Order: sequence, then C-alpha cells, then structure tokens
Amino acid sequence: MNPLTVLRPVRSGNAFEETVERLLQAIKLGVVAPGAKLPPERELAVQLGISRVTLREAIRALQDAGFLDVRRGRYGGAFVTYVPPRPDSGVLRQVVTDMGTDDLADALTFRMAVECGAAQVLAAGGLDDDRREILERRLRELNEAAPDDYRRLDTAFHLAIAELTGSPLLAAACADARLRVGDLLNAIPMLQTNIEHAAAQHEAIVAAILAGDAEAARRAVSEHLEGTAALLRGFLS
Repeated sequence: MNPLTVLRPVRSGNAFEETVERLLQAIKLGVVAPGAKLPPERELAVQLGISRVTLREAIRALQDAGFLDVRRGRYGGAFVTYVPPRPDSGVLRQVVTDMGTDDLADALTFRMAVECGAAQVLAAGGLDDDRREILERRLRELNEAAPDDYRRLDTAFHLAIAELTGSPLLAAACADARLRVGDLLNAIPMLQTNIEHAAAQHEAIVAAILAGDAEAARRAVSEHLEGTAALLRGFLS
C-alpha cells in the first residue's frame, strides 16, 4: 500500500486534527501494520506538510489513546500498537448499531461507486510492465496471506487498483470508502469457503484489468462487493 494515498498533505487551518485523522487512517487501514514503525519524523512532517511540533502533538495524542507506542533512542520511533478486533458476529452487530443502517447503506454504496470506477479507469487506461507487476504482486500476497494478515492485505489489494490509476483523488476516495467499512469487514468471521470464493473473484478482477476490459472489470468488482454485502446481511440476520 502506498502511504502517500493516506498520508497526504493536510490543510493548515486544522493541522492538528487532520494530522490525527491521517495517522489514524494509516493505522486502521494497515498502511502501517501492527508492530511496525511510522516513517521517520522528519520525512513524515514533510509528507504531511506540517511542522514537526504539530506532528509530535498528534503522535502524543495517539499514544495517549493507545494507538502508538513511542520509544526513544537509536532504534526508537512511533510503533503501531493498534490491533483490529478479532472477527466476531457480536462485534459486527455492535458496529452496525453504532453506525446506523442508513450510514451503513451509504458507506456500501460509496464503496461500490468508487471501487467499480477505479477498476474501470485502470482497465481502460492499460498498464505498463511496472504497474502490472505491482497488481499481480498484491494479488499474490493476498492469496498467500496468513489468517491474521488477510484483511490488511485484502485492503492493500483493493487500494492498489485505485493507486495504479495515477489519480490521487480517486485513490484517496477509495481509501476513505474502505475506512468507512473497515470495522465491519474486520468483524466478519473468516470462513475458508468465503476466502476461496473471494480469491476467485479477485482473480477475475485482475484478469479483466490486465485484458483492458473496463466493463468486465466493473462487473467483477461489483459482483465481489455485492458478495461482501450479502455476507454482512447474512451474519446480521
């Protein structure tokens, strides 16, 4: 996952609040995996377009909230301590209750629109060898993922499609859409049958994109996301 998708420059008027938001997005989407370290302070401040003072304040706030562990010394840094909740249908129901059914429907609609659009754009534009290799690598990593890392690598695969279009706005929209349903997806119990079905759908998405068939890419993403929505409804019924 390209950290630039999430860790993009913030607006100066709300620098602290938006810095916290960007860092939380990176943590919850798995751009920075549990146990991994945030980019160096100097690099991260430049990337976000903020002062190091503002960055330190945001990191301190996330440390206080339990998302980061800040260590000093030569091998120090800000390490991610957040771990997504274990899949559980009871947690899933609570997340939906907290969101509300209208917001849930809106989040799923938003995700459908932006992810289908990203696949169409990428397929229509064609891929050079470098971008083809990235997409195929993301799919391979997902297919080989251990259960504990599956959701993070699934996110990386889906966001790669948007990132490879070359549109920062589209990539950011897809990251936002994924974040809105992230807690829901993390709470869905992992079923081997579903993982195998999703793998076949992921293969179809990649095949359509690499073939340059925009309509087939849209249909493949739509079918995949409709399946996820159906799974959500099943566990909630």
